[in-house]
Amino acid sequence: MHDVQTVKKPSMFRLAAASLAGTAIEFYDFFVYGTAAALVLGPLFFPTFSPLAGTLAAFATFGVGFVARPLGSVLFGHIGDRRGRRPVLVASLLLTGAATVAVGCVPTYGTIGVAAPVLLLVLRFLQGLGLGGEWGGAVLLTAEHAPAERRGLWASFPQIGPSLGFVLANGVMLVLSATLSDAQFAAWGWRVPFWAAGVLAAAGLWLRSSLVESPQFLEMGDHARVPLAEVVRDHWRLVLLTAGGLAVGYAVFYAVTTWALAYGVERLGVSRTVMLACIMAAVVVKGSLTPLMALLGDRYGRRPLCLVGCAVAALWMFPMIALLSTGEPLLMFLGFLVALIAFITMFAVIAAYLPELYEPRVRCTGAAVGYNLGGVLGGALTPIVATAVAQGEGVPWGVATYLTAIALLSLGCFALLPETRPVPRPAVVATAE
Repeated sequence: MHDVQTVKKPSMFRLAAASLAGTAIEFYDFFVYGTAAALVLGPLFFPTFSPLAGTLAAFATFGVGFVARPLGSVLFGHIGDRRGRRPVLVASLLLTGAATVAVGCVPTYGTIGVAAPVLLLVLRFLQGLGLGGEWGGAVLLTAEHAPAERRGLWASFPQIGPSLGFVLANGVMLVLSATLSDAQFAAWGWRVPFWAAGVLAAAGLWLRSSLVESPQFLEMGDHARVPLAEVVRDHWRLVLLTAGGLAVGYAVFYAVTTWALAYGVERLGVSRTVMLACIMAAVVVKGSLTPLMALLGDRYGRRPLCLVGCAVAALWMFPMIALLSTGEPLLMFLGFLVALIAFITMFAVIAAYLPELYEPRVRCTGAAVGYNLGGVLGGALTPIVATAVAQGEGVPWGVATYLTAIALLSLGCFALLPETRPVPRPAVVATAE
């Protein structure tokens, strides 16, 4: 009993910071691949394709990581529900870090032929497998330690990790892009961010070595034998609704950070440096707003913020595409910024919302599977579909139509979900006898 008591009162700041740091590192690994796919992987690994087909093929390997994420959430969710949340954080970080370093070592098509894209595909799958477990472990460990009235705030710290990971990944790419020639960048420069993942993974493992297990897990007397079976049998509707609700967030984020990057460079003739700077600036603002949105979720509820985020996304996709098509940095930044604010309005509260929707015995599996299936629906397909429908001259309104449709789908899904915010206890007022 003493051990349980000692883990009930951890330093929330230390716990949240360690979860944030690890999540940032894992998303760095994931995002650096997306940026490389947009900028350089097509001609290096699919040189026999046309430029458009090469970009599509590179984005297809990018999408494999999203397909792997639900499988990772099943694998690591089983561990999290059976053995604890903490082991998930260590194993997922090791897997993602090792796969990312290996991507930086894969020879190109010109050296080993068709084996090059095959290896790229396998390593991208392993990246996605690790990241599929990361989110559930990091969010649950933080959310289950947090006090109920501030669960949204503390659970949002891991949600800042993707912004930090993206800025770090693209910051490295930006420096390399600005300081190396195109030939140097294509020859070896693009590999440097992947190699750096090894150092970051080691730092993340050191930070997470001191984390303690979730008290809610330790206090559970009855653990699910096969968590996925219980989720499918008892919570299948919840999984589908959460996946559909989250799809717009993924679609918007990767439309901005991956498809728009490739479109701006290849079709609009904007330099890599300018495109990366516009996107990174918008992501920085988005990340800084995460705690504020989470506090609003603690105050007004999780579901209302999700509905507002979906509605703003639905209304903004056509203006965003119009602003992107100008090729003007400030206008593109404005388009990206509003889209990402809509995104974080939803995703800041999701870290508290999803765990609250599931019972503790299957929470790691259920929350992570729903979260990562949303990634398949919104993240894996968006760069591919957007690249395909943006062919031809003129403004790519087809992309705006596609994103708006996903936003409306997500709006409908969130409308069917219940509110979960804990109801504050009424204050006890002393009365005179």
